[in-house]
Amino acid sequence: MSTLQDLELHWSSLRRAWRVRHVRRGAYGTGLITLGSLTPAYLPQNSPWWRMLRVLHFTGTPARIVGTLLVMAGLMLLVDAWFRMRPGAQPDGEAVAYVNLKHWAVLAIWGAPFLLAPPIFSHDAYSYAAQGWLIHNGINPYHGNVMLLPGAFADQVAWVWRRTPAPYGPLSLQMQHLIVDACRFDPYVSALAMRIPALIGVVLIGLLVPRIAVLLRTDPAEAAWMATLNPVLVIDFIGGAHNDALMVGLLVAGLWLAFRASWTWLLSAVLIGAAAAIKQPAILAAYALPLIPRAWASWRWRELLVTVLRVLVSFAISIATFAGITRLTGLGWGWLDAVDVPGMVVTVSPSTIIGQSGQLLVNMLGLDPSGHTVIRYARTSGMVIAVLLIATFALTIARRRPITFLAWSFLAVALCSPALHSWYVLWGGVLLPLTRPSQRMVRSAVWATVVLLSYAAINLAYRNSVSAVDAFNPAVALGVTAVAVFGWQLHLHERSTDARRRLRSRHRS
Repeated sequence: MSTLQDLELHWSSLRRAWRVRHVRRGAYGTGLITLGSLTPAYLPQNSPWWRMLRVLHFTGTPARIVGTLLVMAGLMLLVDAWFRMRPGAQPDGEAVAYVNLKHWAVLAIWGAPFLLAPPIFSHDAYSYAAQGWLIHNGINPYHGNVMLLPGAFADQVAWVWRRTPAPYGPLSLQMQHLIVDACRFDPYVSALAMRIPALIGVVLIGLLVPRIAVLLRTDPAEAAWMATLNPVLVIDFIGGAHNDALMVGLLVAGLWLAFRASWTWLLSAVLIGAAAAIKQPAILAAYALPLIPRAWASWRWRELLVTVLRVLVSFAISIATFAGITRLTGLGWGWLDAVDVPGMVVTVSPSTIIGQSGQLLVNMLGLDPSGHTVIRYARTSGMVIAVLLIATFALTIARRRPITFLAWSFLAVALCSPALHSWYVLWGGVLLPLTRPSQRMVRSAVWATVVLLSYAAINLAYRNSVSAVDAFNPAVALGVTAVAVFGWQLHLHERSTDARRRLRSRHRS
């Protein structure tokens, strides 16, 4: 098939997807989020959008409230569209509209409005640009911070990260450097261009997750809906431009390659090493790769020895790839001293919440002069629990279900870490539908999606308030209202899903 015919086929798929009203609804949702992002909660002072907003006199409290309203309305539309796009969610009369519908086309339509939007729900892309600017000026981000070069790049970065070293892998930092150079040192454009590697990761996820589902004999449509069309992925990976997107994309590519033949896991280990050089948790996949073509079924010593050797080879190749990339970039291993940087900000991490609750009681009793001992021990305990869970999964689940091992292990790392962000949950969340999850687990994943979006909505509304004193600003009220609507949407979705399941059960009987 010629290139022209391929383009015509892809364009036809996009047009067919656009005709489905739920696809359009999701696109309207991301479009409203894009418009609502043009508020002080998102825009740094040197953003070119400020000029237009000042001309329109759209910079004060009314602009914040309108921006919050637009984002909340967009989130509601996107969540509703996602629920209605669930395979089997439509009555029989409407099912014909979904025949041969390409999930990649839906993902492209929903993500398109974000391409020119400022980074959504996070300022990390501005940090990426500032770190690339440091490297251009001969400063290693592992040994310095963005405030060593005051100016437009540093001014974009969230204040909490302005005096911290970079915790990312060397390949990620060098890509940031190349992007800043390619954008001719424009701070805002450089931040937007951080979406390019993120989009590469999203494309890999969108194309390969359904294909891996077919290889595992799971439902590819359900996998595409649960993973690639998930609103958290659309918002965080495309809108937020997080480097986690490329890490997960390379990881998924490595897993897909491991299925191709009995020896291709060796090539997959190279991809995993590259993924870890983007963000280090990906190295965990090196354990699962040699188990994909050859499951470790028993405890017989010969089989155990072969499995151990294959796993060691996989780790050796991945680590050698990581080390080679580190040497080529010339940035060194300074990230080892920055692994605690993400935990410097307070998040909804379970260990942090438990630690803060215990710390509050200890402080009331005057038992801890430092004021943070309980939090430190709670976070350490969380990481110990994660290690124990991964070790247990490695010796039990991984023997027959290596993808399940990976999904659960990444979720354990995300949930037990000192810092928890919605894009961390996607490390394992993207793989979860490949594990043949139970209905209870699918329901938990849907609930988790809504909870993460609700937290993002409240956080945005609070940031869009004029000040911390202004906590009862109408923008915050809108955020609370949005959370209530999300809960109602989830209730309706759960009720309709249960009704369809009962109907199918009666038909089978």
